[in-house]
Amino acid sequence: MNIWGAALALFVSTYMGEASFPGVSVAITKGDQVVAVQGFGHDSSGAPMTEHTKMAIASVSKSFTALAVRQLADAGKIDLDQPVFSSRVTPRQLLSHTSGISDRTLPEKSLPQPSSAEGAVERAQEVLRSAVPDGQFRYTNTNYHLAARLVELASGEDFNSYLRKHIFEPLDMRETVAIDVTPRDLPSDYQRGYGYAYGFSVATTEPERFVAGSDGVITTAADMAKWLAAQPKLAPGDGMGWQADAQQRLRHNGIWFTSTAGQVLTPSGYGIAVMSNSGVTLGNEGTYALENGIADIVDGKSPPEPSSYRLPIDLLLAGLTLSSLLLGIRAVRRPRKLPRAWQVLRLVPLGILLALPALLGLLYGGGRDITFFQLAHYSLPLVVWLVVSSVMNISVGVVRWSR
Repeated sequence: MNIWGAALALFVSTYMGEASFPGVSVAITKGDQVVAVQGFGHDSSGAPMTEHTKMAIASVSKSFTALAVRQLADAGKIDLDQPVFSSRVTPRQLLSHTSGISDRTLPEKSLPQPSSAEGAVERAQEVLRSAVPDGQFRYTNTNYHLAARLVELASGEDFNSYLRKHIFEPLDMRETVAIDVTPRDLPSDYQRGYGYAYGFSVATTEPERFVAGSDGVITTAADMAKWLAAQPKLAPGDGMGWQADAQQRLRHNGIWFTSTAGQVLTPSGYGIAVMSNSGVTLGNEGTYALENGIADIVDGKSPPEPSSYRLPIDLLLAGLTLSSLLLGIRAVRRPRKLPRAWQVLRLVPLGILLALPALLGLLYGGGRDITFFQLAHYSLPLVVWLVVSSVMNISVGVVRWSR
């Protein structure tokens, strides 16, 4: 039993309550030794979370893809600095998100989804031909979809099979699988994650997306402990699949619409993996603060008090929705003539609603792509408010015009 076990359990449990996380699993290593593996809360079937509960690690999967490419590079089968796919883009640039490709040049979520890594390359052919690597960091899943296909071409093996044979099995990660498409390929013993709205967590199916190479690894806390324990020998410090933060911690986070996850390697030698079955929403951008708090605890520091804006944001949006509804009903029943400029302003909520996927991508994701369906998973209260406001404003305009 580690000396900070009680503090860890208290912090994680408190954070879960504040952030409305139904279930969390945690793995902690020191060097190549596993020191703690534990589940907290429950999954969507109601079963207690354990170290063997299957969880999505989302974009933490990119670290596995980067290792696969590095293995093949070490074997002389991939040249990290040789352009691939008849483009100017190199494997190193794909893995470091400096390929010149972005969600703006290839909106990978809103376009038709491929069913294989080969299909992902076909979808990206035009963008690949015009991509100009300029050293700028532009995060996009497409880079890692292409890296998955590169692994297949260099190894002669299916990407997910390569991960199983050359990474999962050598590390004894027997509970880990990699998939191509959600939710189609999710394991039968994987329980759905949760969406969140108005203070309630609801079991929700992950939207259909192609995830091979980018965010398709399904694993457990027990297996993530084995992965972290192997990192001292793997030396992931090259900016491929990991990034250094301001505290010189190597890390990568992952978000699904029904799950969030993250992994951290601290300068003091600890490895931390956190997986939650609650998806990314407005006010919950992942497990970053949870990972940092655990890192503070294992380093002997006091973590910040857990807090979350998730519920306050949704309650504010609920209040705005109710106000829009009541004011709209009043305006319909007692229409007044307004200046033309004010009448035009009534179209603003509809305009914001139609532009919302692009606006959120620009404001919060550096230009990331999202569909309207996925937007409803991200913040149903925000969508409901804008829909109600738009409908009421249009109704008021129609009534005034008819009179």
